[in-house]
Amino acid sequence: MSLTLFSPSSSLFSSPKQNKWIPRLGSTQFVSINCQRSFPICYVAGGNASSVDTVELRTELDAVSSFSEIVPDTVIFDDFDRFPPTAATVSSSLLLGICGLPDAKFMSAIETALADGECLELEKARERLSCFSNKALVNVGAELAKLVPGRVSTEIDARLAYDTRGIIHKVHELLKLYDQLEVSTQRLLFKIPSTWQGIEASRLLEAEGIQTHLTFVYSFAQAAAAAQAGASVIQIFVGRIRDWARNHSGDPEIEAALKRGEDPGIALVKKAYNYIHKSGLKTKVMAAAVRNKQDLFSLLGIDYIIAPLKILQSMKESITYPDEKYSFVSRLSPASAKMYQFADEELVKWNQLSLAAAMGPAAEELLAAGLEGYSAQSQRLEEFFGKIWPPPNV
Repeated sequence: MSLTLFSPSSSLFSSPKQNKWIPRLGSTQFVSINCQRSFPICYVAGGNASSVDTVELRTELDAVSSFSEIVPDTVIFDDFDRFPPTAATVSSSLLLGICGLPDAKFMSAIETALADGECLELEKARERLSCFSNKALVNVGAELAKLVPGRVSTEIDARLAYDTRGIIHKVHELLKLYDQLEVSTQRLLFKIPSTWQGIEASRLLEAEGIQTHLTFVYSFAQAAAAAQAGASVIQIFVGRIRDWARNHSGDPEIEAALKRGEDPGIALVKKAYNYIHKSGLKTKVMAAAVRNKQDLFSLLGIDYIIAPLKILQSMKESITYPDEKYSFVSRLSPASAKMYQFADEELVKWNQLSLAAAMGPAAEELLAAGLEGYSAQSQRLEEFFGKIWPPPNV
């Protein structure tokens, strides 16, 4: 039950004045450090009480958060205190997780959905279960909107991935429900698979002022087409691309990156970012499925980085010094993007045929696997609702 939570750097640390004992690098002497803020200026007193040095200390997480918005990939029930979220994603997977926990925080929102009169009046079981799912997604999404100041991203059923009209209809259904609960459109994103039909749905929805979040981006063609469509956010899975490259061959885009000595997942994120900024497009880039600290350091400057809690906790506990052996520098910026060179065939106006021709085997296989997994979750949710309906105590 993984829930993506968005947390800006300013909310991750809020510590009172404290004294800490830590060793200085290259010395066995311990020093008393009086730190007053999360990006502290610390006064370090050594063996000579009259000798006081001013040393700026900060955590690795502070450092990387000054370049990119770090997005904890967390479970809301366990990690709200450690990593306070400012936005969230609601999905079939999350709803299944809520239903699987005793006394879960949002279970009442789901039970209310299962008792909804409009859904109960539907004669066909499939339509009734779909109605329950919509209501449950929105009820939980509305509760999350009360808890976080940022946007709530609502996942669109992956079974609609190749149906532009179906995606748009589903988004409008969900928007109507959110409006009934007085959740503003500006507080919402809709998470859509980056098939051509999903990209086209994003274009039409963005033209209406509805913000979209395109996921399962595994190729430059998808990223460029999504940005041209005006998607608010695109999500690229760094680690999944790397995993595919380790076990397969024959993808021209991946092999070109490897020939340059680059990690193919990192390379795609950088290329997408540079394309968007060089073209003057509005889309933000989110790097997901990062596997280690080096992934984060290589992507500093990107809009969002989703990172596992294990990595974030490690960085939160690691102090950095001004004279450390490595430094934190921005790897991506709008200024550097202007210098990036693209081939003529990459600067085309993308359409369905050119997208299909440019997507290599990695993107095709990874997209298909992602859609299969998300579709299975939606199916499981409806089957579960069918088993527990009507809910107890309603």
